[in-house]
Amino acid sequence: MTRPIEAIVVGASAGAVQALSRLLPNLPATYPLPILVVVHVPPERSELATLFGAKCRLRVKDAEDKESIRPGYVYFAPSDYHLLVEDQRTLALSVDEPVLYSRPSVDILFESAADAFGDAVAGIILTGANEDGAAGLAAIANAGGRAIVQQPHEAFASAMPLAALARCPQAEPLTLDAIARQIEAWAS
Repeated sequence: MTRPIEAIVVGASAGAVQALSRLLPNLPATYPLPILVVVHVPPERSELATLFGAKCRLRVKDAEDKESIRPGYVYFAPSDYHLLVEDQRTLALSVDEPVLYSRPSVDILFESAADAFGDAVAGIILTGANEDGAAGLAAIANAGGRAIVQQPHEAFASAMPLAALARCPQAEPLTLDAIARQIEAWAS
């Protein structure tokens, strides 16, 4: 039997705001799991935490270096920083080189979350126009975690979901509505 999910990591790029707007605002303020999100954004300051903070009942913030991961929070990777999960279940920010032209990188978040949480992490790849996240989702699946991909035909940009399914064939392709139901189910 697999352990209950203790954290959810999400990666998205082109079309991310619309996809996340169908997943995050419906979660109740009492939702018990942390959700860590990487969205490919330009290096200038991102307003994603502000935008979703106004829409969501959960607490939403930009991740801070060495911050403890707390339940019921949505953490966004700040623009131009990689977001990592450390073994002590704290967050780390890095300015290491971009991965697949992206900083923040979905792969870096997902691979570090797989190392920190093992089979108690769920990874979700949403819409996007490159291959970032495919290797990270495979790392989560290989650690025994749950791997979910937005149905490519439903995605605004299908390259990221298609790459993730090719690299991680055991991932489950789901519609956004089904992903929303799954996120809610992990809380129980």
